[in-house]
Amino acid sequence: MKKEEYASLGETLFTDTLPNGLRVLVARKPGFRRSFAMFATDYGGAMRRFRVDGQWLDTPAGVAHYLEHKMFDMPDGSHILSAFSARGASPNAYTSSGMTAYYYSCTDGFEDNLRLLLRFVSTPYYTPESVEKERGIIAQEILAMENDPDTVSYYQLMEALYAHHPIRDGVGGTVECISKITPETLYRCHGAFYRPSNMTLCCVGDVEPEQVADIARELTAPEMAPAPEVDYGEPESPAPAESFRERRMAVAKPLFALGAKLAVPAEGKEQLRRQLIAELGLECLCGESSAFYTELYGKGLLNRSFGTEVEFSAGTGTLLLAGESPDPQAVAEALQGALDRVARRGLDRNAFELCRRARYGQELSALDQFRRYASALAKGSFRGWSPLEAFPLLTELTAEDAAGFLCESLSPSRLALTVVKPEE
Repeated sequence: MKKEEYASLGETLFTDTLPNGLRVLVARKPGFRRSFAMFATDYGGAMRRFRVDGQWLDTPAGVAHYLEHKMFDMPDGSHILSAFSARGASPNAYTSSGMTAYYYSCTDGFEDNLRLLLRFVSTPYYTPESVEKERGIIAQEILAMENDPDTVSYYQLMEALYAHHPIRDGVGGTVECISKITPETLYRCHGAFYRPSNMTLCCVGDVEPEQVADIARELTAPEMAPAPEVDYGEPESPAPAESFRERRMAVAKPLFALGAKLAVPAEGKEQLRRQLIAELGLECLCGESSAFYTELYGKGLLNRSFGTEVEFSAGTGTLLLAGESPDPQAVAEALQGALDRVARRGLDRNAFELCRRARYGQELSALDQFRRYASALAKGSFRGWSPLEAFPLLTELTAEDAAGFLCESLSPSRLALTVVKPEE
């Protein structure tokens, strides 16, 4: 395996790509008792139309999430969670718009648990009865999300921003969509996206990198099969599909979400750089120590629920600001005023430097949060960057970089505002 030393961080990363295309990354952590492994596929809720083996296929919304649920079933009728628990491990999984990941942590028996992880994720087993049983469970999850104000607020913004890209739809799909999912659908999507060439194995802890690679060679398909080609539809306009949306729900205070679509850089370090610029710019512009937040908090227009997010996923880039406010329109106007000041004067360099140093410290701390570290390794391996590249990038970014990004990306023509109001 290739060994990469990051002496200034005290980190060592081992990487390899197996003959079948599987990417293996091991962040060696000598002296740590707990170890962590994540087996992830470049397949998420927004990847619904794809070409595999020369054939285009269209699938309902929610298949990636449904597939994640069903992977835990064993042919003997047992659940894989019991097998991990018997080995002293804590397993789980998640599905996002652009990735599905299965993982566990343990203090003993790392290799035995790794073998179990690789076997169960690589071996689909679905019956009409088990798929039907799961349908009711997932339907209850979907209904719960459809009645959760924060989830509704997020997807209302995505629907306003995107005209047709499937990222505007919930990862779990709808009750109607999942009614169309059959065992054949699941087998077909597993065969397409759970190929080693479309997957990555990331381990963090005091583990032997070569042993991890050897186990992966032993337990994953030996042949090299090309990854599927995903089609998200026609390119989206930089402008939002709708500039304003609102709906009413049983909430105590109005919820708002302000957002914009971002240009997506080519895969690689430039994508990571753009994400860091966006997040630093937002923190400097409207983080808890900013003049914008302090003023609006003092006026009662914002509270501690306010936050920002930048996400590059499934061929999209999205920036959002969200929270509670008695007057969302006033928040939007105040944001535009703050942006106008940045356009005239730039960002305060001292404030930016404080934000940059704080972010550097957060990234350092994340290296000892094994799930977060492994997730970043997996996502980066699919997009052509490493989370460890964030550290030299952070030393290069300037207040001028962030100011230029904010003024370009948050112009009035690029922004959408959505509101969830209390019921009358």
